[in-house]
Amino acid sequence: MMELIKHPWPWYIAGPLIGLMVPAMLLLGNKPFGISSSLRHICAACVPARLPFFKYDWKSEGWNLVFVAGVVIGGFIAAHLLSQQAPVNINSKTTEILQQEGVKDFSGLLPGDIFNFGALLTLRGFVFIVVGGFMVGFGTRYADGCTSGHSIFGISTLQWPSVIATCCFMVGGFITTWLLLPYLLEL
Repeated sequence: MMELIKHPWPWYIAGPLIGLMVPAMLLLGNKPFGISSSLRHICAACVPARLPFFKYDWKSEGWNLVFVAGVVIGGFIAAHLLSQQAPVNINSKTTEILQQEGVKDFSGLLPGDIFNFGALLTLRGFVFIVVGGFMVGFGTRYADGCTSGHSIFGISTLQWPSVIATCCFMVGGFITTWLLLPYLLEL
């Protein structure tokens, strides 16, 4: 059984299991699937500011905080207790392109050349980690949800804004990967 859990599952098994979260959460508690709103709940609970955005009954959304805690704990268990300690298996063409751009460390989930604490103190690391993180957060707030919320929950419940948001996420990813990434890697 442990060997089954330790190996990555193919998309045709993992995808439907993730997709089944939507009807399960709707049937069991009439709750939407999404992660990004949990940051708002944490801020409303912990930040004593009187900002109107944080003035709501965050306690009624406590289930979301438990869900996110489960995601974090599950990620920790998967990374530290169930991982094979092998490099992530990515397409050889992608590896070749990134190596041409100077990225050599593929030993973890993210390229270690870019995503490590020491890189944070470089211009490239700052752009990737801080500016990139800000843009993800801003985009999530601007789109009123994250990729999991829109792409998994929103589309499955036939919400037109989620289709538009998902298309914009994809277009932004393609533009960043093919047009911006080569310049960003030169920093």
